[in-house]
Formats: sequence, structure tokens, C-alpha cells
Amino acid sequence: MAAAPVVASRRWTRETLIALTAFALFALLPVLAAGLEDTFMVFFAIRVMVFAIAAVSLSLILGFGALVSFGHAAYLGLGAYSVAILAEHGYWDVTISLPVTLLVCGLFAAVTGAICLKTRGVYFIMITLAFGQMAYYTATSLSAYGGDDGLTMWGRTEILGSGMLSDRTTFYYVVLGVLVFCYVLARMIVASRFGRVLQGAKQSEMRLRAIGIDPYWYRLAAYVIAGMMAGLAGALLANAAEFVSPAYMTWHRSGELIVMVVLGGLGSLAGGIVGAASFLVLEELLSHVTEHWRLIFGPFLVLVVLFGKGGLMALIPGGRKND
Repeated sequence: MAAAPVVASRRWTRETLIALTAFALFALLPVLAAGLEDTFMVFFAIRVMVFAIAAVSLSLILGFGALVSFGHAAYLGLGAYSVAILAEHGYWDVTISLPVTLLVCGLFAAVTGAICLKTRGVYFIMITLAFGQMAYYTATSLSAYGGDDGLTMWGRTEILGSGMLSDRTTFYYVVLGVLVFCYVLARMIVASRFGRVLQGAKQSEMRLRAIGIDPYWYRLAAYVIAGMMAGLAGALLANAAEFVSPAYMTWHRSGELIVMVVLGGLGSLAGGIVGAASFLVLEELLSHVTEHWRLIFGPFLVLVVLFGKGGLMALIPGGRKND
């Protein structure tokens, strides 16, 4: 009986080391980029961290709750549009945009999640896909805010009237701080009693019900939290690009987020960070080789899934597949 806690402790310790290493590398990257006079490296790292936040949020419900959401990118788009539309009407300050972003994404997740979680398996996947596409087509129909062409933001969100986020390095470290916060929050959730119920529902919902626990409300709460985290990533993405587009919330983007989580390793929050970074780096490198880079990436993903059970996290030196 004592073996399980030891294995779990070893897994969490190893994951913490990997996450801390990733955060340290992100923290040092602007210094390296300045030495190499490479501004693209910083912009690319911001994109990686933004999608890492979205991947961590999806990992919370997919890796620990077995909820395969094919509409998770909808929250990315909702967060981005919340910030951009407020800016369009002159509301630039984070004290307004942040609460509105979290409220919009939280409400959408609560309403759609309450319906989706009444189903299981492929039905859950298809309903989340349907809601995601509904959000996408709603965005394309907003002709007042660019429609298919998207909406340009003429600047970045302000903090108490200050335009400090206009500085690239400052914005970079704000994004890093949000990534660290989301990872720590997700880690605390998974390690709590709430997280144990979520994981218990993944293993055997019948046993939980037998002891008087209804997993539905736990799953809904996790679904809302994940949606709000992804919305936060969307708000940062809008500020990074100073542009929003309905393309942020397509089912293709949702599929890419799932690939990031699976590539990094299911059941690992740090795996979401590793998966997002690996996916985007490979996309950048392979796209310079051929426009059909997915033909190369596809077999690579299959090999990782088949031979690296646990994703890339299991292939990192010192890892164990049964961790």
C-alpha cells in the first residue's frame, strides 16, 4: 500500500523539476535573445507560453478528468474578443478587461458545460465541437468587429492607466508570470480533495456514486476553471498580436491543443507546457522545410504515442513510464 504514495511523490517531484526548468529557460530567454539581437525569439516564446497556458488548462480536464473537449479553442477566442471589443469601445484597463474576460468565459463554460457533461464519450466530444463551432460562426458574423477579417487592437491593455505592457520585455515577463500562476493553480487543484474526486471519476464513476459523491458538479467546476484559464490565454494572445480573428476558435485549433496535451503527456500538467513548446517549435522548423509539414509531424506524433507511453514527459531522462 505504501508503494503508491512513493510513486506519486516521485512523479510530482520529477514534474516539478521539469516545470521549474522550463520556467527558468523562459526567464533567461530574453537575455539570450538580446545577446543574439534576435527579436523574433522573444515574440515566438510569448506565443509558446500563451499556448502553454491553454494546454495546461485543457490538461486539467483531459488528463485528469478524461473530458475530451473538442471546443476548447472557443475560450481562447472568447478571451481574445473580450479584450479587443472592450478596447474598441475605449476600455483599455486591465481592471475592466480581466474581470469581463473571466466572466464571459466562465459563463459560457458553465452554460455549455452543464449540457455537455450530461453526455459521455463521443457524444461529449461532438457536443463540445458543436458549441465551439457555434462560437466561431458567431464571431464571423460580427461585422461591426471585423467579421471574417478579424479586429485590430491599436495597442495593448493598460495597467491602472499605465502602458507598461507596450514594452516587449515587460509584456514577456507578465505572460511568464501568468503561466507560472496557472500551472501552480492547476497543480493545487489536482493535489486537493477536489482533484482526487476528479481523478476518481475518471477511474470509476460508479464507485464514487456508491459512496455518495456526485462527480457531475466536480466536473462542471473543473470545466469552468479550465475555460477561464484558456480565456486568460486568449486575452494575452490578443495583446501579443494586437489582433483577433475568428480563426482563434476553430475546431482545428482545438485539435492542436489536444495534440499538445497528448504530445507532452496525459496526466501531467508540465506535459502541457512541454507539449505546447514541442508542437510550436516543430511547426516552425518543419514549415521551413515543406508546406506539408503535417505529413512529417503526424508520423512523429504516432511514434511518440506508441513508444513513449506518457508522451514526451516519459522520454525525458530520468522518467519512468509507470510514473
